Amino acid sequence: MVIANLIAYVLVLTGALNWGLFGIFNFNLVSAIFQGPRAIGAIIIYSLIALAAVWLIISPIITNGALKLRGNRVVREAN
Repeated sequence: MVIANLIAYVLVLTGALNWGLFGIFNFNLVSAIFQGPRAIGAIIIYSLIALAAVWLIISPIITNGALKLRGNRVVREAN
């Protein structure tokens, strides 16, 4: 679940940066990369970003309010 949360964060941040670029400079980075807003690659990226946002919304509900970004590692002290 930690890996899914990290991937979701990266995707949502990518989407937020794209919206920021579009709002400030009227430049859509995703559609520029895939040469059109309705290109199959752009549609896949937009869909993944939307799914990542939904995951970040429901993940704390599933885990009783905890959004884990680190694993449960036990650190042992060296003697």
